[in-house]
Amino acid sequence: MVNLLAVLVSGVIAMFIGFLWYGPLFGKMWIKLSNINPKQMKEMKKKSMGKSYFLAFIGTLLMSYILSLLASYFSATTFGQGAWLGFLIWAGFFVTSKLGMTIWEGKPLGLYVLNVFHDLFVLVIIGGVLSIWA
Repeated sequence: MVNLLAVLVSGVIAMFIGFLWYGPLFGKMWIKLSNINPKQMKEMKKKSMGKSYFLAFIGTLLMSYILSLLASYFSATTFGQGAWLGFLIWAGFFVTSKLGMTIWEGKPLGLYVLNVFHDLFVLVIIGGVLSIWA
């Protein structure tokens, strides 16, 4: 059974990690690797940041919900078990599926690395949280 409060809290945690990751920690690097200039950034902020954050949060809630279902299915009840499940999902799906951005879309390898390590951090943390809260 899925604990919806745990899913909500995990969604908030994941968004906070994203705020730190793409803000104070690696924001300048992300902007450079994404080839976004300051003018574009200002326009993006004015245009639809609220909608973008809302849609990102919905996606994060869905990811947390599915991860919670998997944690329950695999009887992950400790932080370590949930973190391991998050790692396996990351290695099997995120690392492999996002590689196409670099191979086919011409995105820089550094951007790929920055993004997949963000995903790793998020999946390990929320996998652990969801498992202990199950």
